Amino acid sequence: MIPLRISVDPLPIDIPIVARLMMSADRDAQSSLERDAVFIEQSSGVAEFDLSGMSLRLRVEDAASLDGDVVMILPGQRSLHRLIRRGSKHNTLLVTEQCDQLCVMCSQPPKKHHVDLFDQFVEAVELAPDKATIGLSGGEPMLHKQRLFDFLERSLSARPDLKFHILTNGQHFENEDADFLNRLPRGSVLWGIPMYAAKAVVHDEIVVKEGAFQKLCASLALLAKVGATIELRTVVMGSNAQYLPALAQFIATHLPFINFWAIMQMESIGYGRMNWDKEFYDTSISFNTLSEAIDLSAALGTEIALYNFPLCTLPDRYRQFSVNSISDWKQKYLLECTECTLKEQCGGFFEWYQESKGFEGIKAQ
Repeated sequence: MIPLRISVDPLPIDIPIVARLMMSADRDAQSSLERDAVFIEQSSGVAEFDLSGMSLRLRVEDAASLDGDVVMILPGQRSLHRLIRRGSKHNTLLVTEQCDQLCVMCSQPPKKHHVDLFDQFVEAVELAPDKATIGLSGGEPMLHKQRLFDFLERSLSARPDLKFHILTNGQHFENEDADFLNRLPRGSVLWGIPMYAAKAVVHDEIVVKEGAFQKLCASLALLAKVGATIELRTVVMGSNAQYLPALAQFIATHLPFINFWAIMQMESIGYGRMNWDKEFYDTSISFNTLSEAIDLSAALGTEIALYNFPLCTLPDRYRQFSVNSISDWKQKYLLECTECTLKEQCGGFFEWYQESKGFEGIKAQ
């Protein structure tokens, strides 16, 4: 697993510091020089960088592997956070761990406290690679809606070349948000919003919030009015698998404005691990409800994407919909994958996937 934290010698700071690690100074970007930590030397597993006259010492074997990464150092901490990795397409900022839902398969169970780092995240995205797409996740980012909107406004003003993928439960959009949403550059934000069934009672039970489905539909209607780009997300579980064809019909009939429907496999972590025995739906041995939903969606004009499905768990004709969606830092392959001819095209497995409780139909292709 790719480390997102690197051990460092604590710095004499009392506020968070955001910097970009550079193997050499970028003289063409004078405005960024003061925020660049420039490589000095590597010795015995320690890489030293010069950060505005301070010595930043990292416990890392290959300093060059961090070249261009945007990092954050917090006061008193002995590790830095790799916020944006230059060589990765999977950069996500965790903006809060608070949430107002308790989804049965949640991979990031909510916490009560909130640490506001939006200002530091603005600094980070200003240093991001050209034309990067950056994810914003939680918890529920829209619990801090005004701070989130301010972040987007500042970030897109400074870096209009960037795009953002924001995961939200869709419970906090209000009509008065329309003015701001209309001001966002078209296509600059992809809103990833979950819907688990077309039956309110089923959706509400999964997210453990009464009235969530009704509010979600109202929020989607608002986003449609402002021309937002929407990724509708559905995790396949034991409690909703049978309802997927009906959901496909509902999407085509009531939500034709979404850009695509992402159907996802579960992660075995957080609440997902706690509820795995009850909720994991093994699509490697039972794909009928998914195939019906996908076929219906294709016939009705809904674009489909399959996330987190190893290719060997999909029938041949549905592999065309598979997306390499597992972030590189939490991606792994099994022993069976070693000789598989599809490995290069396959997204693999989550680092915390447990073979003893996973797919029964895993085999090299």
